[in-house]
Amino acid sequence: MTELHSYPPHEQWHDWRELDAKAWPAREERRYTLVPTTCFNCEAGCGLVAYFDQETGEIRKIEGNPEHPGSRGRNCAKGPATLNQVYDPERILHPMKRVGERGEGRWERISWDQALDEIGARIRQAIVEDRHNEIMYHVGRPGEDGYTDRVLKAWGVDGHNSHTNICSSNARIGYQSWMGHDRPSSDFANAEVIFLISAHLEAGHYFNPHAQRIMEAQAKGAKVICVDPRLSNTGAKADFWLAPWPGTEPYLLLAIARLLIEDGTWNEDFVRRWTNWETYLQRTRPDLPVEWASVRSALLEEYAEYTPEAAEQKTAIEAGTIRELAELIGAHPTKFASHNWRAAGAGHLGGWQVARCLFFLNVLTGSVATKGGTAGNGMNKFKPAAPIGAPAIPRWNELEWPAEYPLSYHEMSILLPHFLKEGRGSLEVYFSRVYNPIWTNPDGFTWMEALTDTDKVRCHVALTPTWSETAWFADYVLPMGVSVERHDVHSYETHAGRWIGFRQSAFRRFAEIRNGGALDPGTRSHEYNPGEVWEENELWIDLSWRIDPDGSLGIRKWFESEARPGEPVTVDEYYERMFTDSVPGLAKAAADVGQTPLEYMRDRGAYAVPTDPYEPYERPVDRADLEGCTKDGDGVYRKPGTAGSWSGDLDDLDGVALAPLGDGSPAVEIDGEAKEGFPTPSKKLELFSTTLADWGWPEYATPKWIPSQVHWEDLDLAGTERILLPTFRIPTLIHTRSANSKWLNEISHRHPLWIHPEDAEKLGIEEGGLVRVSTRIGHFVITAWRTEGIRPGVVAASHHMGRWRLDEDKARSWGAGKARIEHDGSTWRLTREHGNEPYESSDPDTERIWWNDTGVHQNATFCVQPDPISGMQCWHQKVDVTPAESGDEYGDVVADTAESREAYLEWMAMTRPAAGDLRRPLWYARPLKPTAAAYRRPGP
Repeated sequence: MTELHSYPPHEQWHDWRELDAKAWPAREERRYTLVPTTCFNCEAGCGLVAYFDQETGEIRKIEGNPEHPGSRGRNCAKGPATLNQVYDPERILHPMKRVGERGEGRWERISWDQALDEIGARIRQAIVEDRHNEIMYHVGRPGEDGYTDRVLKAWGVDGHNSHTNICSSNARIGYQSWMGHDRPSSDFANAEVIFLISAHLEAGHYFNPHAQRIMEAQAKGAKVICVDPRLSNTGAKADFWLAPWPGTEPYLLLAIARLLIEDGTWNEDFVRRWTNWETYLQRTRPDLPVEWASVRSALLEEYAEYTPEAAEQKTAIEAGTIRELAELIGAHPTKFASHNWRAAGAGHLGGWQVARCLFFLNVLTGSVATKGGTAGNGMNKFKPAAPIGAPAIPRWNELEWPAEYPLSYHEMSILLPHFLKEGRGSLEVYFSRVYNPIWTNPDGFTWMEALTDTDKVRCHVALTPTWSETAWFADYVLPMGVSVERHDVHSYETHAGRWIGFRQSAFRRFAEIRNGGALDPGTRSHEYNPGEVWEENELWIDLSWRIDPDGSLGIRKWFESEARPGEPVTVDEYYERMFTDSVPGLAKAAADVGQTPLEYMRDRGAYAVPTDPYEPYERPVDRADLEGCTKDGDGVYRKPGTAGSWSGDLDDLDGVALAPLGDGSPAVEIDGEAKEGFPTPSKKLELFSTTLADWGWPEYATPKWIPSQVHWEDLDLAGTERILLPTFRIPTLIHTRSANSKWLNEISHRHPLWIHPEDAEKLGIEEGGLVRVSTRIGHFVITAWRTEGIRPGVVAASHHMGRWRLDEDKARSWGAGKARIEHDGSTWRLTREHGNEPYESSDPDTERIWWNDTGVHQNATFCVQPDPISGMQCWHQKVDVTPAESGDEYGDVVADTAESREAYLEWMAMTRPAAGDLRRPLWYARPLKPTAAAYRRPGP
């Protein structure tokens, strides 16, 4: 009798036998070698295990890794679909170089040596000529922690650009302005009240690990509150689904906050001990004595307008429901878990106040890094130190960090084509890494104009596992690996605990196991992967040697083997040092099972880092550790020579160390005891943000509601104007990378416009009928879906769809239709020629394609709308919704880049550039943080 198991026992992973389900009813046994890795298909980093057929050497299936502390062996559809990406017949398998005009679609296969030599020569010349800021690396979802930052530091290039301001800048600054950490980390599993504002959480941020724990908590009695104008999967499972007017969520939250204070159900002692209430009173109420007794009345007066009745008028959520929620939340102190990501935060001018007002409820209930509460990401995320360092960068790149946005979170990437067009700079080498700005970003035709101009972008290198709209306009297309073809370490704040995941080249590992555990250290992963698919780790090592072959630039030494001087470091050597020296407890855990730390991670794929996740700010700091520090009037201890102790004299910046505040300001005095505190200037939770006040935004220094650019009271709802929500995810898709997954596209391949029947009747929209949605700069044509799962006055379309290709037979995928693009001056038109169709390939399933719809590229009709503080693209659109006009066809996209330029200038005029001596607050996080001296603003 065979015992049933959920997963193969770990000790049998190298030689596992099971019956082939596809051979049933015949009993055919297969022998597998199981190799763990981590998923690369969203930001959760869930564990995967690849099943290698020992007879053929191919991966037969990919399942969850039970050794992974975050995902615990469970995966969404995107993880197992990695198999499709590996064996997709249309994937890029070899380095390609453009031979015609950009966008013409003519390519030649080249060797990796040729690609490295030619690209490396360009970078070397730019560095030698002191044109460092002409080198830029633009990343979508990084899926790794710090490796590429180290590379750019070694090159001396402030060239890290990211997708953050189309994704999460608003939420980040909302959380950061409270606690220094820029993302929440909720202990959902132990919460008693869960408050979610997302689009939607269990299909978005850390989808699978969060969804598991939310459902576990609900099964134990926790109440789930979901705020979303659209009925998401989360809303359908929630105890409360609230559908407010988009952009009014902060008003709702502040009404709840006021009730907690008014009713006396707030955690007064926590707020007294851990907020900067003294500064709050000094800066907002100088008429009151600076004593705790003044705080309650000051808060009630500041938020006097936010009554339940006023909130009902603004948000359309009934006053009685608001009172019920406040009573529920107040009854569960320290057990309130909340989360905001994308959705309301990403949609609106001032959307960062959604996160700031939501976390206000955590502060008022004392549910900050408690069991069942919400911590900061840095309290749970684990990032090991790089075993080979790199120097800080002594320069500042204003193409990414312009003077107009001193508080942006993070780089102003959506403005890059506008900056290039107005002559702020040019690029010698532009890397787009697993990123597709022509399709993903707003104003895609302006991106197309910039990327086809060889004076503005002289060399575009696309690092990508699959063809994309942006890769089509590159000079080099270099095939990067998916999750079973690359090396990375990463960790995410999925729950109250810390872990590290190890993504590895599973094909290389399989060869290593079959070879008795040893491979030639000089081999590269592209020698084992399908075709010549490579990984960035080894790419950057080898490219850096081509940039600095003799070491004269001081670059090569950062990529040299310590064990074998004069040779490049290997991934084995790099990660062995990291796992041995920088991951607490791992060396002992490995020794206990007779392995090295690297062997342990290659065999298990993840490790739970020992930690005490709760209330780290309460940890006492030994007085001996504070020797040499000064204590300021607020009780903050500061180390000399760090940003926290900087005097304000610009000459001092040359000697200032930009250590994290946790190092530069190691403690704060609370009730006479030195405590670890928070990484903020006050070392407390900042009810009053001195940074926002001192950097030009005093009116928003405390949690506030800021009316959105699509506020419903400013719209002609009696006419055709409506609010478009274009940000929600489909949980089975992966932005660009799902286009080469047949399973995922078969499941999800269309995105109709969600419209309430009431609106459909008023506007004359038929079920399944064509709709013209007109934005400020153009329009798109889409089909309608009548549903009561959306608030009247609001329409919505998922942002995953609308993939297209320009060639009939090249750059195919399971999710892209054939289109043509034309333009007459600044007016661009994308016309859908046909959707998906069956065709012959090495995969017989391409002849079984039964779906035609590939969606509509709506993002190209959106102008850039950067929030003046955070820099976040404010995605939600004021649109006119009408039946399609004569001549309109499904999938039509029209946009005017001249009009988009006017919109860009209007939003830029809303900013408040830095007025002091610094470009940016020294304590603010930013990728690739340069030397303190680089923060000096240039003279007139």
